Amino acid sequence: MSVTIDITGLPPERIVFRPSPLAELGNALHALAEPAHHTGLHAWTTATTAALAPDLADRLLEAEFMWGATRSDFLLPASPRETLAEELDDLDRMDDEKFVGAALEISCSSSHYPKGLPSPLVDPRSRRRALDLAAARGPRQAAFVERMLGDPAGARAWIRRLLEDCDRAFFADTWQRVREGLAADARDKTELLRRKGLAAALTAASPALGLAEDEHGSRIVVDKLVHGRTWADTAVTLLPSVFGRPHLFTLYAPGWQPVIQYPAAAHELGHTGSAETIVRRLEALTHPVRISMCRHLARGAYSTNELADASGITAPEASRHLAVLRKAGLVATRRRGRYLLHQLDLPVVARIGGDFLESVLR
Repeated sequence: MSVTIDITGLPPERIVFRPSPLAELGNALHALAEPAHHTGLHAWTTATTAALAPDLADRLLEAEFMWGATRSDFLLPASPRETLAEELDDLDRMDDEKFVGAALEISCSSSHYPKGLPSPLVDPRSRRRALDLAAARGPRQAAFVERMLGDPAGARAWIRRLLEDCDRAFFADTWQRVREGLAADARDKTELLRRKGLAAALTAASPALGLAEDEHGSRIVVDKLVHGRTWADTAVTLLPSVFGRPHLFTLYAPGWQPVIQYPAAAHELGHTGSAETIVRRLEALTHPVRISMCRHLARGAYSTNELADASGITAPEASRHLAVLRKAGLVATRRRGRYLLHQLDLPVVARIGGDFLESVLR
């Protein structure tokens, strides 16, 4: 399971690492909307929420679907600027159909996202879908979507004022504190790209990023619990983020330049297992016999025959179950004389919950 970006023939200089104030503001708003995703930002989210003016807090709730459970694509600029004002000016130059279509991507995890949908401004079916999904999120969100569909220019001006008010209320100071670190991270990855190549730069940005090269061409592979594919005709932009962790956002919708937003210096936090590995481990633990075996293996080392006897099964059955656990990386095996002893790898098992949570939040 992954998102792939075909970069066959794309010159290395068109792979760009650069921070974006608009993208980081989107992450900050997401952290305020979903603080449980970002325990490391608890002090910031608590203090910022407490200091919000009631009117601003109220408006943020109204537009929360653009950065809450999902992320509107226009919050991931393909051409980052130095200032938020410049990036908002770029948004103003986007045509209504594209802007509204991006704003109303209520569920980016939908099967429709990789294929793209016509803008709800011109397609009745897309319009109905947007209204239905908004209604499921509450009357205020439904009213906001109806307003956006009925008066796109007015809704866009409202969104810009909201983001500017957030900048004045809390983000300008926050951006001043994080911008140099993000710029340094982007420079580091750019230099690594120049000296050691794209594969090294991607791995340094996130263990969930990689480069696949074969007779069919070159592809950036983003390890996520979704399937998606796009092509980079002109460039790929990678945005470092302080507020984004643990998420790894990928813009791969048709008609948009691919963008990847990664947690800055994520490699310093250790390696989270790949999505495939996490699924394999969870599946290995769904069988009641293997759960029972893990109970014994957690307490000490067992040979296959000992484990079979303790579990009330035959040695061949125990061997088959052990093979599943070993393939999932949950059991370590060592030799003692002519016997193989098996034991549960406790640190790996202890990480399953955290690895699973991080994988579904990427």
